[in-house]
Amino acid sequence: MKKITKIPLPFQIIIGLFIGVILGLYLGNNPAFANTYIKPFGIVFLNLIKLVIVPLVFSSLVVGVSELKDIKKLGKIGLKTFIFYMITTILAITISLIFANILKPGTGFNLPANLSEIKVNQAPKFIDTLLNIIPANPLKALVEGNMLQIIIFSLLLGSGLLSIKEKSKTVFAFFDGISNAMISITNAIMKLAPIGVIGLITPVVATNGPKVLLPLLKVILVVYFVCIVHALFTYSISIKVFTKMKVSSFFKKAFTPIFVAFTTSSSAGTLPVSIETVQTDMGVSKSIASFVLPLGATINMDGTAVYQGVCALFIAQVYGIDLNVYQQIIIVLTTTLASIGTAGVPGAGVIMLAMVLQSVGLPIEGIALVAGIDRIFDMIRTVVNVLGDITCSVVIAHSEKELDYTKH
Repeated sequence: MKKITKIPLPFQIIIGLFIGVILGLYLGNNPAFANTYIKPFGIVFLNLIKLVIVPLVFSSLVVGVSELKDIKKLGKIGLKTFIFYMITTILAITISLIFANILKPGTGFNLPANLSEIKVNQAPKFIDTLLNIIPANPLKALVEGNMLQIIIFSLLLGSGLLSIKEKSKTVFAFFDGISNAMISITNAIMKLAPIGVIGLITPVVATNGPKVLLPLLKVILVVYFVCIVHALFTYSISIKVFTKMKVSSFFKKAFTPIFVAFTTSSSAGTLPVSIETVQTDMGVSKSIASFVLPLGATINMDGTAVYQGVCALFIAQVYGIDLNVYQQIIIVLTTTLASIGTAGVPGAGVIMLAMVLQSVGLPIEGIALVAGIDRIFDMIRTVVNVLGDITCSVVIAHSEKELDYTKH
């Protein structure tokens, strides 16, 4: 009797995605049913992933610092990571503006007569963001899941333990055990991914059926197209130029995090899967993965930058406003700085878009045009954000000679 071949998890997720789309279309006339009886499965799956985020990030960073063996190396890796994220964000917003100028997603769009101003949370000042990354109460940061503060506290604790050397072995072993336990739990949770995907996608499709999406289909397609172009162009070149890894192998191994990011729309929620993937499948060392990925999930917003560029020009075109080259350069600078200034802030995408619109004098109420389908945009921009984090971890690992090519 032949043994039945088990379907690989990435393909199970794809099957779940298609089932969710079909089920969502079928329930288009009854979105309440999808939200009441199917969405809870997605919420449970997402909560299970979120459950491991804080202990995983905290323990992994502490252990990661210890494995660097040298405080100076930590600073060097941090600088490389920050530069990589800033450059790719600038490229993302620039590419989005180029294609938005060419494809003109806002032309022919009829401005709704009942367009009302959407309420946007006030964007934090850049200096406040810098001051707030130092936790006055680290336990409060852990309880509230403030990722920037958790990262800083983890790095400081890891550095402190590293400085006392032999005396810290027991503590490091404890955190290493916690980290491995969280990864093991993540592997178990991921077996539920196909069901979770159905629970997450079905209500989205049922609520935002074809009738709602058609008027905004052009801007949706442009955002998705530019995100794919940025991923294939920027990240492929980064892998090709800065590592010895095959581009096709990279994208194949990143398959699972990509689909988890697409369905959950959460960089933080995908983090446990990303860490497991880069270490187990791509050969990135634990020390690099534990530092680069949590930082990227917090401050790297390439996909969000693409969204900002396309939507800013879309709103300008809808209102019949021509933006000159200088104004578009302002958009590039504002988006790049805003990606840091709004790091870890709920609704960061909307806040960033409000800041971008204000910087070039566009009407803030234009956000209402795209706010209703923000979940649709959030899916693809999260994919790009996560893919950027993974790319950075591979590039940094290669530069530090901490990329195991025997796993490729």
